[in-house]
Amino acid sequence: GLTGIGTAVALYPFIKRHGGGRAVGFVASRTLEVAMLAVGAVAVLAIFTLRHDYAGATGVTATSLTTAASSLVAVKNWTFLFGPGVMPAINAICFASIMYQSRLVPRWIPTVGLIGVPLLLISSTASLFGAWDQSSSTALFFALPIATWELSVGLYMTFKGFRKVAGSTTGNGNVPTEQPALVTV
Repeated sequence: GLTGIGTAVALYPFIKRHGGGRAVGFVASRTLEVAMLAVGAVAVLAIFTLRHDYAGATGVTATSLTTAASSLVAVKNWTFLFGPGVMPAINAICFASIMYQSRLVPRWIPTVGLIGVPLLLISSTASLFGAWDQSSSTALFFALPIATWELSVGLYMTFKGFRKVAGSTTGNGNVPTEQPALVTV
């Protein structure tokens, strides 16, 4: 949850030099992703509260509680479709494009993320229209590139840090040096 926002905020000072607008977009999309997931989690907690109230309810009260619970399930389903289904694609558009252009990490890493963007959006759209369930093996297959991107970039930055780009940081074809810009312990 909050680690998603924390990583975006921690990376912001480093990536804003290479794409200020996209860096702000990355922080904003991570924040929105966490907010969506929080709303879904609160909806699930509210369902548990309603379940306790439903135990002794009869007639109109029971019907009202059932309707409220169904509404909360719908809120959870929508927030969990858009939170982890769409927002990681937007995150990757912002962050992977900066990483690709700046060469702060090897280009194959953000390339995997950028390939994963349309696949995750296709999967989320297919889930939205009922072609398959969001937790199906097909959806998992479509989400693998984004998952691989997020794991790879995290591991690379944890163990190697950012690479320095020789000369310019505009991504104009300069070959990066082999020394990390950040020293990690």
